[in-house]
Amino acid sequence: MTNRILLGMLTPSSNTVLEPVTSSMLAGVPNASAHFGRFRVTEIALSETALAQFDDAEILRAAELLSHARMSAIGWNGTSAGWLGFEADERLCARITARTGIPACTSVLALNEIFRLKGIRRFGLVTPYLDDVQENIIANYRGAGLECVAERHLGKQDNFSFSAVTDEQIREMARAVAAGKPEAITIFCTNLRGAPLAAELEKELGIPVYDTISTVVWKSLKLAGASASAVKGWGSLFEELP
Repeated sequence: MTNRILLGMLTPSSNTVLEPVTSSMLAGVPNASAHFGRFRVTEIALSETALAQFDDAEILRAAELLSHARMSAIGWNGTSAGWLGFEADERLCARITARTGIPACTSVLALNEIFRLKGIRRFGLVTPYLDDVQENIIANYRGAGLECVAERHLGKQDNFSFSAVTDEQIREMARAVAAGKPEAITIFCTNLRGAPLAAELEKELGIPVYDTISTVVWKSLKLAGASASAVKGWGSLFEELP
């Protein structure tokens, strides 16, 4: 049997977007499939309760269950390192690999790698998050030497509610951010339907659009030794950085 590409995705429990979008994205990749492991995430905030949802112990348990199906790579399909700090994802990836023996990645670390590869220093940020969460994300990128030149956010906290944000709302936020003339725009939430709009927005705005579901798929394929160029119609990420 031809070697399969089995991609494990660690999934927030209240997320309804990343699973169908990820599976659609991989539909044209020969022998590739995505497999999902959930752990509890119901709100995005900076409260003690909300931050505790991202305790490594819960995530590692989900990763270990995925490892029973012999994944080629495991990705944390979430953006929590944006407000927790990038070192949180670096530590998590190291712990997943130590526990399972499987290479690991995350949406945020993949995005940061893409920014480095493309030489992006000035970016636009689109999220559904609260004011203080958005401020933390911007501050963490500033600390890494990247400038957020324009941003839009919706002030939402309930993670399930992010999936109800309409395509037109996402388009409007991206257009508003584009007015700041960033070198790239990131749609920074894996429960927003940004990935299906990336190619359309890039054509309209003339700016690369990197959605955080797309970034973890791109990096997971890379870790699995597969070419991301087989992902067609999902934006320049898969055309320019195969």
